[in-house]
Amino acid sequence: MTPSIQLGLVAGDGIGPEIVPAAARVLEAAATDLFTIDWHPLPIGHEAIERYGVAVPAETLAALDRLDGWILGPHDSASYPAQLAAAVPPAGAIRKHFDLFANIRPARAWPGTDPIAPRADLVIVRENTEGLYADRNMFAGSGEFMPTPDVALAVGVITRAGSERIAREAFRLAEQRRRHVTIVHKANVLTMTTGLFRDVCLEVAGDYPDVTVSEQFVDAAAAHLVRDASIFDVIVTENLFGDILSDLAAELAGSLGIAASLNCSATRAMAQAAHGAAPDIAGTDTANPTALILSVAMLLRWLQGRHTSPVFGEAAGRTEDAIGAVIASPIRTRDLGGTASTTAFTDAVIERIIGTSSRRRERGSTRS
Repeated sequence: MTPSIQLGLVAGDGIGPEIVPAAARVLEAAATDLFTIDWHPLPIGHEAIERYGVAVPAETLAALDRLDGWILGPHDSASYPAQLAAAVPPAGAIRKHFDLFANIRPARAWPGTDPIAPRADLVIVRENTEGLYADRNMFAGSGEFMPTPDVALAVGVITRAGSERIAREAFRLAEQRRRHVTIVHKANVLTMTTGLFRDVCLEVAGDYPDVTVSEQFVDAAAAHLVRDASIFDVIVTENLFGDILSDLAAELAGSLGIAASLNCSATRAMAQAAHGAAPDIAGTDTANPTALILSVAMLLRWLQGRHTSPVFGEAAGRTEDAIGAVIASPIRTRDLGGTASTTAFTDAVIERIIGTSSRRRERGSTRS
């Protein structure tokens, strides 16, 4: 019996209505003869504001809760009406509502992208619910406030529970890769907060004896990424450090336009590219859909673990192979030095998937 999954399709703002359908088209092609997809289009951002008066309607959250996973486009909250622009942005609201505590951000140099760090192949495992992020580190209200017009304060939150669960994600991932975790912190200055994060990660390391563990201050880690990104396998760090280092690593590996990202917990997962809404090029058919397509491949691998079915991993492999082949060809989007439109690039990826799948079936038929 062919498996079937239900996925949310949340276009969002800016280039979202272009790259989200592109990613869905690629997934449909990769899923051919493996599984079927029941799509659930849902609004956030400007579309939701027009229909519901809020950027993240309760109806959207309720619908997402019933699905196997979802694909989220970027948001442009700076362009919302003033009272909504000051609220928690849509992606943050969704992450907080579903407690998507792990943000997994790979940085891999793909041939054809002219990377600064051509040997980069690492993953940053970013804690997604605590740290200095005012929109997600408090039960109610904001962790950032101003007691007077001339003084601004921020509360940084690090907990043992939050540190332990992100550490376990990092060590489990390292077991599937090159078995090396680097704990990044600033415990020489933030001794209690990032010191607790470091200490808990080191405690968790004891449960993974086959994984080598090291630690670095965040400033040193940034310098070492620039000098030689290939020395890193899995980096685990707190929220703010992870956000900054993952953007740096993405640019070193080629471009934010190829920076995939998965937000997940043990029971929920959301494919969301690391880049923003790029409203300046919205509607021009020039956006690079690669980051979101690769984020969807990450979602498929998460689903493989969740459903213990190899078909999702096979579809992820088809997607990644096709992306690699097209990027290495002259068919590249403008940000990667090419001239291909969003549509043309997506078409090329789909053609590659279909052609490769057809050749596999032909070889199988010949052998039988």
